[in-house]
Amino acid sequence: MIKRYLITLLILIGSGNLLFAQQFVPAWGGGADETDLSFGFSFSYVNSDFKIVKQPDWRTPFVDPETGLNVTKPLTGISSHGTPGFGVGFITRYRLTDHLEVRTTPSLIFSDRTLTYTFEDTAEPINKQVQATTVDVPLSLKLKSDRVGNLRAYLMGGVKFSGAIGGKKDGLNTAPIERMVKNVKNYSSYEAGFGFDIYFEYFKLSPEIKVTNTFGNMLLPENHPFSAPISKLSLHTIMFSLYFE
Repeated sequence: MIKRYLITLLILIGSGNLLFAQQFVPAWGGGADETDLSFGFSFSYVNSDFKIVKQPDWRTPFVDPETGLNVTKPLTGISSHGTPGFGVGFITRYRLTDHLEVRTTPSLIFSDRTLTYTFEDTAEPINKQVQATTVDVPLSLKLKSDRVGNLRAYLMGGVKFSGAIGGKKDGLNTAPIERMVKNVKNYSSYEAGFGFDIYFEYFKLSPEIKVTNTFGNMLLPENHPFSAPISKLSLHTIMFSLYFE
């Protein structure tokens, strides 16, 4: 009798496993993981701000070299808050192993940055917007977990090379108080993040969050009230991206 129950139980378990296997068939994902080389496109939300290193005498009022007069009151603060932007790009990935791949995601990024200056005896701060449209070319490694159903987690890290295009320029007779803060045109960064590969029948979707920080100094030094008090600018960026392959 016990043997009969055991046989019946084993048959039921086997039938249940077979039924589950028939009901859950892993999505194909458009075959993105079945070839060594694949392509796609991306959409990104970008939020950028500056990390600021001030000059030792950054509070000192700026003196116009032509007139010898103070142009500003003493500074009480320089800050930068996150400014939103967006980007569009393409993906090229190459599989090294089942869990490791190298990829590049060239993108066109539209993201302004803002510096805020506060002065003594001034009610309203002065905001200086650093307008930037850049072409970003990242090169990164992607370390993937085993696939569980239609989901796979991953970590990524790498370097990024950026070049600015366009942007406003100061006029020949621009007053010191109207001058803009300028950044170098070409710079590099390091980045790290994580994400998930989600498999659908005809494509693979990868939501990803990453943090980027620049190497070196972003500031293009100039002698005016908004550039002179700053010793170094570093760009800090948080990016949320959707990759389609």
